[in-house]
Amino acid sequence: MTSKLGIRATTAMRALASLARPRRRPGSPVRRILVAHYLLLGDTLLLAPLLKALAARHPNAERVVLVRPAVAPLFAGHPYGAIAMVFDRRDAESRRRVIDSGPYDLAIVPDDNRYAWLARAAGARRVVGFAADRPAWKNVMLDRAVPYPDVPGAWADIAARLLHDDREAVDPPPFEHGEWPAPEAVAFAAPASRYVVLHVGASTPLKRWPAPRWRAVADRLAADGFAIVWSGGDAERAALDEVGRRDGESDLVGRLDLAQLWHLLAGADLLVCPDTGIAHLARIAGARTIALFGPGSRVVHGPGLFWAAAPFDAITIEDFPCRDQRTLYRRDVAWVRRCGRRYEAAALPSGRGAPGVCGDPLCMKGLEAQVVMTAAAARLR
Repeated sequence: MTSKLGIRATTAMRALASLARPRRRPGSPVRRILVAHYLLLGDTLLLAPLLKALAARHPNAERVVLVRPAVAPLFAGHPYGAIAMVFDRRDAESRRRVIDSGPYDLAIVPDDNRYAWLARAAGARRVVGFAADRPAWKNVMLDRAVPYPDVPGAWADIAARLLHDDREAVDPPPFEHGEWPAPEAVAFAAPASRYVVLHVGASTPLKRWPAPRWRAVADRLAADGFAIVWSGGDAERAALDEVGRRDGESDLVGRLDLAQLWHLLAGADLLVCPDTGIAHLARIAGARTIALFGPGSRVVHGPGLFWAAAPFDAITIEDFPCRDQRTLYRRDVAWVRRCGRRYEAAALPSGRGAPGVCGDPLCMKGLEAQVVMTAAAARLR
């Protein structure tokens, strides 16, 4: 059994040793590519434009993308020809498998540049990532450090531009429904009639919408003849209890894996959810979606160019006072306006208490139920 300390030392030593070997020059043949990251569900799915661009530029290369264990089933159909390699950075054996999978002619690191070290340890001859990660030691293994653009854009589109290199900058063609194959899923109890999915889950309490607003939207949609399906992760049971499920409403909170959730969304007439990974899953599955943006930026994590035709509505309050942070994946980006504060129950609302914390997400409380209902009515028409 490989120890965590041992494999980290091995990663560092192999990465440093690679600096003495010849690097791959731009324009030389590319036969194997590694996309090295440890992103969560939503951001992993936002790599779709990058994967599509890789397929267009290097159609004959083997293209390997690291994915967390829970996300791997979504890649079973090899979207854009990508081969998923399950990676858990907490597991030393998992890290060892990545290192032993090399060598690679090219590695793309779309987020945390610590994985440039892992890519180099796996024998990557050229590593490309975004510039100015912190701390600075993460950037040492990059052959090409790409700055974030000076103009606003969706992160998914920006990540695809890591491939621009010295060639003319060309964005991949927009997403077309069906080009990411649907995963196989174990059967589950989905409503037989037309239904809407209300996903109460979120990655942080700061993205959760008040229970009375959920209840109001559910009642309105039920009155319009739609079956109500409640969704969320294991940790969202208390959130649904607070909303109060009515007789006849389906409770699938904590009962579906991601493949099943894909099929639930694909069959729904509408999804309402916070700005979370499920909103990005819905875009790929083709579901009409209303996403509630509180702390997050709908510019950064909205449809952008790649999903411009998606049936997606981003509900937000523009220029909310405490959505004032300019950091994106630890980089300072002048045009970014978001809030990455952590939740502390005893803290004051954002910007009014200790720096870096918030205990009362006014940005989510400001999103009125009637605005969501109006957007829902328009989509369901």
